[in-house]
Amino acid sequence: MDLRHTESGAALLPRIERALGNGNGNGSGAGSATRLEGSGWTRLTLRPPGDGPAVDVVADTRRPPRGVAYLLPGGGLNFAADFFTPGGPRDHNLAHHLRQRDLLVVGVTPREDGAAAAGITPGHGLAAHRRDLAEVVRALDPVLELPYQYVGHSAGAALALDAASYDASPRLRRVVALDTTGPYTGEAALRAAATLDAYAGLLAQGTYATDPGLAALIAGAVTDPTAPSSVPWPANPALRFTRAGLAHFALIRTAALPGPANWIYTQGHGAGEYAFGATPAEDRFTLAHTPLAIWHAATGALGSGLVPNALMRDLAAIWAGDGVTYRIAWERVRTEVVWVNTALGRGDQPRGAELIREAGNDRVTFTVVPGYGHGDAVWSPAAAADVWSLF
Repeated sequence: MDLRHTESGAALLPRIERALGNGNGNGSGAGSATRLEGSGWTRLTLRPPGDGPAVDVVADTRRPPRGVAYLLPGGGLNFAADFFTPGGPRDHNLAHHLRQRDLLVVGVTPREDGAAAAGITPGHGLAAHRRDLAEVVRALDPVLELPYQYVGHSAGAALALDAASYDASPRLRRVVALDTTGPYTGEAALRAAATLDAYAGLLAQGTYATDPGLAALIAGAVTDPTAPSSVPWPANPALRFTRAGLAHFALIRTAALPGPANWIYTQGHGAGEYAFGATPAEDRFTLAHTPLAIWHAATGALGSGLVPNALMRDLAAIWAGDGVTYRIAWERVRTEVVWVNTALGRGDQPRGAELIREAGNDRVTFTVVPGYGHGDAVWSPAAAADVWSLF
């Protein structure tokens, strides 16, 4: 009997470390490796010696894995921020949720997380992210010999679908796409085309990365909530949001913010209510599912927080249905697809799932979770019951 199917997940970590060459994805060179031990689990973090993707492995110390889940974070996020963030009883998070279902969790953090803005190039598009993921899978698959799935959130979900269209391995069993969008139709497709033009313009000007600034925004709301921000208050532009007010407004009403891609949210990153008062200090706001402390923990785990404009250009091309700039080959996605969107995040936009079905793959489900925002799908303390139970 092959021992790798009877050993605990933790017993596989030395083989994984050797296969990845301490994190560079091709079995050569040396990077850094660190371990974090928990109750019944261990986490190995491998960082490459150069600018490649970092890899995190969360393994059970008591049971052998029956499969592998490759976790792919959203734009500007990393594994720790998106999937290993405190979020419920005993710091439960999506990584632990999947580990407790006897899966070996492998998080692949995009290389821009460890880069400065000067290190991000026009080549940091979706295809480069897909190639980085493929290198990790090619290194680990012969070692693990287990069925695997891609689980992605936001831009990571688009990456998961794109990767599946190139991956013909019989061990690829499923894609889980959390709150992402395929091609839009109608007016939204026109807006997506304008977004594509905006990011193409930034690239042409030599601007290769964008910092959404969410980490600093939330940190300010936590450390000095009543202090005035630098952003005009919509009810009276002569006044300024408080720092707490601005952070909550940005989370709850993301679609109302300026920027080429904020319109893609039905309402916002997080579900909640925001009401203007007589002054900024009298504004009333509350988050419905994910407390600000969890947002703070998530964004506090970020590396650079930068989003490559080439990645945003390619995503916008997918939304616009512009197959010249970038296209996911929906007809080549042959594995099971579980697509879960949030009603207040990316919304009821099933066209990508429909294209997979129309190409003959009937193992596709598309579900919209009511009352949830974009980040609530991974960070809400109730996400295990409301969202993760769907896959």
